[in-house]
Amino acid sequence: MAISNIRYGEGVTKEVGMDLQNLGARRVCLMTDKNLSQLPPVNAVLNSLAKYRINFQMYDNVRVEPTDQSFLDAIKFAKKGEFDAYVAVGGGSVIDTCKAANLYASSPTSDFLDYVNAPIGKGKPVTVPLKPLIAVPTTAGTGSETTGVAIFDFKELKVKTGIASRAIKPTLGIIDPLHTLSMPERIVANSGFDVLCHALESYTALPYNMRSPCPSNPINRPAYQGSNPISDVWALHALRIVAKYLKRAIRNPEDREARANMHLASAFAGIGFGNAGVHLCHGMSYPISGLVKTYKPKDYNVDHSLVPHGLSVVLTSPAVFAFTAQIHPERHLEAAEILGADIRTARIKDAGFILADTLRKFLFDLNVDDGLAAIGYSKADIPALVKGTLPQERVTKLSPRPQTEEDLSALFEASMKLY
Repeated sequence: MAISNIRYGEGVTKEVGMDLQNLGARRVCLMTDKNLSQLPPVNAVLNSLAKYRINFQMYDNVRVEPTDQSFLDAIKFAKKGEFDAYVAVGGGSVIDTCKAANLYASSPTSDFLDYVNAPIGKGKPVTVPLKPLIAVPTTAGTGSETTGVAIFDFKELKVKTGIASRAIKPTLGIIDPLHTLSMPERIVANSGFDVLCHALESYTALPYNMRSPCPSNPINRPAYQGSNPISDVWALHALRIVAKYLKRAIRNPEDREARANMHLASAFAGIGFGNAGVHLCHGMSYPISGLVKTYKPKDYNVDHSLVPHGLSVVLTSPAVFAFTAQIHPERHLEAAEILGADIRTARIKDAGFILADTLRKFLFDLNVDDGLAAIGYSKADIPALVKGTLPQERVTKLSPRPQTEEDLSALFEASMKLY
């Protein structure tokens, strides 16, 4: 198991200057995005850096849903700055960009594709030491503050991929629930759907002891190793919190208890999936995001079309879990029960349909777009969506049930309309 150190509590952001002082940091890179640079979370960090006289440079050009080009811009900034520590303030996009910047600035002669996941990149193991990175998440979603994964859109192939290595996980995640109070409703919802799918996918992933072959050297062991007894604990706990608090956190921005619990659930699910991995919802989500046409989500202040990551993941969840449930149906049934299904008279062979129906009801209650058709896709796009899923072997191979191209086509088709 590999996780970052975590510090949790209202107002803990004010300690970040002391942490950097304790690390002996002399040149700090602070990364965020344009929207956040004007908001309380970044102000809290800036105040702490000023108070403890930390010398820093700010990079606020992070792109929401990063691309290879936006990663390269941040990497260039990091190389030029010769920083000895990093602070990332934002959602998964900011934290992932900062991880990549730290990695390539620490390994300046590496080609960009060296560390990108195979088969798109070379997937080389990271053997260079990285600088300390403190992550301050402002969304309750990606769990990026606990994981060794950085995801981006590879524009040329119109597909999302990433870098996965335990070496890039943050040194410290500062989870300050005050930061979630500035999140608009749809961002809370879409971030929460990411937590929901992280928990469900890691709990139902192919078990760790069914993976083969064994890597020839521990350094080649993947960050995502299949469901295992420790990740199961975190995944189920996160799922229970989502069931209890997500709807409240979305519907009432003043519900501090709900928002604080979702912030924790995000980290808990991150600990689970950061070690177990995710599978088909995530594998299929990458082309859904990468091939976006004109969709612009409510509450997102962006100048480009985008499908928020959590939305792209959750839209296929009813179809995916109906498909995977024939393997480990009891786990799918347990998840459905946590999410509110009455399973007292349920037959084990119906587990997939029960979980799928439970998810549909959950999404309907929260006004989620009615399937892929509602965000601009049609049956004519299915071959391209399947083609974009095929390179995502790092996650699709963790599905408990192997899938053919025909299976993927059927899953995309079933996800066109949800209700």
